Amino acid sequence: MSPSKHIAKSHTPLIIAELSANHNQSLEIAKDSIRAIAQCGADGVKLQTYTPECLTLQSNEPHFCISGGTLWDKRNLYELYKEAQTPWEWHKELFSLAQELGLLIFSSPFSPKGVAFLESLQCPIYKVASFEVMHYELIEAIAKTKKPIIISTGVATHKEIKSALEICHKYGCKDITLLHCISEYPAPLESANLRAMPQLGKTYKTYNIKYGLSDHTLGTLCPIIATSLGASMIEKHFILDSSLGGVDSAFSMNKEEFKLMVEQVRNSALALGQKNPQIPADTMKKRRQFARSIWVSADIQKGEKFTHKNLCVLRPNGGAHPRYLSKILGKRAKKDFRAGQPLLIK
Repeated sequence: MSPSKHIAKSHTPLIIAELSANHNQSLEIAKDSIRAIAQCGADGVKLQTYTPECLTLQSNEPHFCISGGTLWDKRNLYELYKEAQTPWEWHKELFSLAQELGLLIFSSPFSPKGVAFLESLQCPIYKVASFEVMHYELIEAIAKTKKPIIISTGVATHKEIKSALEICHKYGCKDITLLHCISEYPAPLESANLRAMPQLGKTYKTYNIKYGLSDHTLGTLCPIIATSLGASMIEKHFILDSSLGGVDSAFSMNKEEFKLMVEQVRNSALALGQKNPQIPADTMKKRRQFARSIWVSADIQKGEKFTHKNLCVLRPNGGAHPRYLSKILGKRAKKDFRAGQPLLIK
């Protein structure tokens, strides 16, 4: 199956479960999570491929410690990434399991080395985290694969996004999806700013991008709204059981919540339908069964004039269209009509 098929321009968004660090360093939890993601009806699962060394230095200097009121306040970056990483030796087994279950599986690499590793697993799509959009060496390594690329906008500036898109096009990578993303964990609804999501499509129209949502808010509201705004993809963090805890658990959906979101997003897409639906003639005829039409309301003799006393526009839809009434009134009948007959025009 072509990777492009998974993120086609459609009114039904692709639903991706982000596993992130929610395996808590247990391969069995990671595998059970993928099984649960499949049971939820998601389209795919995304991993993260990095080591602490490719992200930061092992240092306790203030610059390398988190501050500012986040979930990870006072944590050392290196130790946080060490706790959160998905061991590379798991990837092959997780890829195989997801594929057996019919799930699309791909990853976010954080270094060219990670891209090369994922290429050895025939990763079909690549995702770039918003904090990596300015990592042009990484973008170039991905673009050279010419595979579909998904980019979270998050903290990236317009100039950085534009530069990343130019790199993609330079190396022939033209299947690009930009995900609107608020880099707060969890993100409050008042920060969601979902109107900015379709604006991505307008701002970067020359690059022929698709757009979607990487959602860090709680609940299902934002994914449903994003569906109504034309998202081609919705990404949401998944955790097998909220009681497991972990670095990303506070803004991740458990199995029951994720399954509900999938149902609501799919139902929303179903209800939205197509902009210009082609309704079969027999279906339309059935729907119009009780529309108004012209009926004979009193017996009419041949030669008698048609008037409001012997013709009416009533239900059901068996006679001539009401638009013809004004043209018929005042004319004389060419044959007898009895009350209750539809007046038909040849």
